Amino acid sequence: MERIGLSRRSSSCEDFMRAMHPTPSGSPVRVGARLRASRQVQGLTIEQVAAATNLTKGFLSRVERDETSPSVATLVTLCQVLSVPIGSLFEEPDTEVVHIEDAPRINLGGRGLVERMLTPRSQSRVQVLRSFLDVGASGGDDLYTINCDVEVLHVLAGELEVLFTNRTVVMAAGDTLTFSGREPHNWRNTGSTSADIIWTLVPAAWSGSS
Repeated sequence: MERIGLSRRSSSCEDFMRAMHPTPSGSPVRVGARLRASRQVQGLTIEQVAAATNLTKGFLSRVERDETSPSVATLVTLCQVLSVPIGSLFEEPDTEVVHIEDAPRINLGGRGLVERMLTPRSQSRVQVLRSFLDVGASGGDDLYTINCDVEVLHVLAGELEVLFTNRTVVMAAGDTLTFSGREPHNWRNTGSTSADIIWTLVPAAWSGSS
């Protein structure tokens, strides 16, 4: 009798597990935009990709608009021509929101300011900082450099002077300055009001800390 009871329980468990098998998602996987972006970044036309893959321009256009789904073999061919890892087409977008009130405070050596890092700590390709500068705030006593290829400074509000070895650039709200972070420079708020500044560094120069 015990064996019969065990058999029945086992049968019920198998029925339950069969009912839990996953079903295909009703949402199609959209890879067309990523394929198009990869083609455009490399400066390739649809005609060139069509010639390299022996596919028609019309078919490739529909694939890029996600109006048709390519076969696995076709997708592999496209990825080979575009030098794109096939797995990257199915990765979740690298998206993260940083709210200003949660952005970590950092200190790069300036005086009279509150500075926050707006990009995630793990982001190494670009770094965005927001600085709230008191009247008289400055980057310190001496010129300094930042370990990045490009530094972009945008003034949201107030005024700012940016000092280089051979010149001084006066900036007002709405102005944007682009230069190499490795060029010796400094800044100071010589205006009569506080200033609100956005700094963008490419690539990221420092991970920061709370």
